[in-house]
Amino acid sequence: MEIRTVHANGVEFAYLAVGEGPLALCLHGFPDTAHTWRHLLPALAERGYRAVAPFLRGYAPTEIPADGAYEAGALVADVRALHEELGGDSAAVLIGHDWGAFPVYATADRFRRSVAMAVPPAAALATGFLDYEQLKRSFYVFLFQTALAETAAAAPGFLEGIWRDWSPGYDAEQDLEFVRQSIGAPANLAAAIGYYRAMLGTTPPTGRYPAPEPATTGPILYLHGTQDGCLSADLVKDALSHLPAGSRTEQVTGAGHFLHLEKPAEVNRLVLDWLAS
Repeated sequence: MEIRTVHANGVEFAYLAVGEGPLALCLHGFPDTAHTWRHLLPALAERGYRAVAPFLRGYAPTEIPADGAYEAGALVADVRALHEELGGDSAAVLIGHDWGAFPVYATADRFRRSVAMAVPPAAALATGFLDYEQLKRSFYVFLFQTALAETAAAAPGFLEGIWRDWSPGYDAEQDLEFVRQSIGAPANLAAAIGYYRAMLGTTPPTGRYPAPEPATTGPILYLHGTQDGCLSADLVKDALSHLPAGSRTEQVTGAGHFLHLEKPAEVNRLVLDWLAS
């Protein structure tokens, strides 16, 4: 799978691509890279899609955005621009995991079908995010608002610990090597942390992007691992009520946060069956 580049929304994006046909845009999260889709991309290509996985803004080899914007509106604008620049049409589909799930909820109306994984719509988290046990899981979100963020995240064992806690029992050695290549440099790590600072308002919005509104059309399949150590599966029981009509939710038994890497055969089947339905 070769790495290509495309200019979209003022950013030079690097991306992995395989296959020919309608666009299948796959978005990664933190701390991860486009390589997280290495099991799904070939399966999508076999089903007749042009499967594309960009490295998100700030994640090398994608460039660090000149506007320094990491708010949700910037991610949504990126997806809309990538859809256009990569030749997406009404047959295009969208798949997002973790941070990659955020723009799914705002852009599903532009895609024939969409899939979101591991992070439900914000409204579904509202009642449970401040639960004590969930706050412990989410310690990194609050750490990332401080001046200690970059030092802590760069310390030996930090990212390894995140993967170990979020996906217990999964061997993340290969994934962590990809992560080190992508956000190992201080500027790229600061960019990845910038998403969290923008999320809680520690970094004020740039004003360049309107706050995204949830899409009211465009069916979404939502997937969550029952053993997710980042966001408890208990928090997503009412996710369906916050998704467009025709959507569906599924829990993947025995999988953690990186469910598409831990249970690739099962997740691939769920995704491909949904896209084909």
